[in-house]
Amino acid sequence: MSRILMIVSLCAMFLGMGCESHKEKKEEKSRYLVTSPLRKDTLVVNQYVAQIQSIRNIEVRAQERGYLEDIYVDEGQFVKKGQLMFKIMPKLYKAELQKAEAEAHFAEIEYENTKQLADSNVVAPNELAMSKAKLEKAKAEKSLAQVHLEFTEIRAPFDGIVDRLHLKLGSLVEEGELLTSLSDNSDMWVYYNVPEAEYLDYQQAIHEDDTVKVELLMANNQIYKHDGYVQTIEGEFNNETGNIAFRASFPNPEGLLRHGETGSVLTKVPFNNSLLIPQKATFEVLSKHYVYVINEDDKIEAREISLAGELPHIYAISDGITEDDKILLEGLRKVRDGDEIEYEFEDPQEVIGHLELYAE
Repeated sequence: MSRILMIVSLCAMFLGMGCESHKEKKEEKSRYLVTSPLRKDTLVVNQYVAQIQSIRNIEVRAQERGYLEDIYVDEGQFVKKGQLMFKIMPKLYKAELQKAEAEAHFAEIEYENTKQLADSNVVAPNELAMSKAKLEKAKAEKSLAQVHLEFTEIRAPFDGIVDRLHLKLGSLVEEGELLTSLSDNSDMWVYYNVPEAEYLDYQQAIHEDDTVKVELLMANNQIYKHDGYVQTIEGEFNNETGNIAFRASFPNPEGLLRHGETGSVLTKVPFNNSLLIPQKATFEVLSKHYVYVINEDDKIEAREISLAGELPHIYAISDGITEDDKILLEGLRKVRDGDEIEYEFEDPQEVIGHLELYAE
């Protein structure tokens, strides 16, 4: 009997030790990490989806009907202003020009003869005037035929890069048919849409002679090596999106950028003496942002905050908390408003220092 009591006592002791160990582990898990907002000068980087376009991008079309006799360029080729690109079979237009030249020459001879007769008072002045009008008409028809012949040779209107060729050699070309496109990529226009509130901030902050510098984040997540400058703003807002289009100009000396590319425009807005907190310390309820503040009784208290700007992993706060407040940094889903917690405080400088921060 005494042996049985001893075994029971030992089991109870081990169970008690196990419970205590379990309790200690639970207590260890209930300690939370807490920090405070950091007051610091920084830059908020705004990112906008952008469309990249050439400063000049035109469609090259046939001006006359005929067979495509020669193609002097290739897709992606750089051409100079005035360089011959296409030739449409010119035989018909050459014949028309020769006919017009002959008629103009005949009209000129006829006018000279009539003038001699008019000088001798053999014919009336009206007949001379009609002969002169006939000559002028013949000259005009000759000039028109010359223009038609020139239209069979299609030349580059400016320096640029040839796009896709839409027709093959020997194709029958109709008047106005698209042959290719030509892009002047010496400078690029980058369009991006800005919300109304940010547009108003921009207009109020900018002066007439100021130039606003922006950066371009390319599709490969690399920053384009040349800065751009905001040149113009469209005249009207899009009623569906509430945005207005800005246009920035970027130099393109290496020819890296092409018409039709996409990217993102980056603008940097300075925030002096700004209050910063990690984004992970916040949560949203019905599109409003909140943090858990630790009060004097070590109890959790949900508090709404207002955002002044957004950085990678960091928010700039305009209202709701101060730098003296303690906020819950981790475990936001494990607690509820009014819970009393044990916590460890981490220096805000170290917390922010581990995050990606654009600071001045």
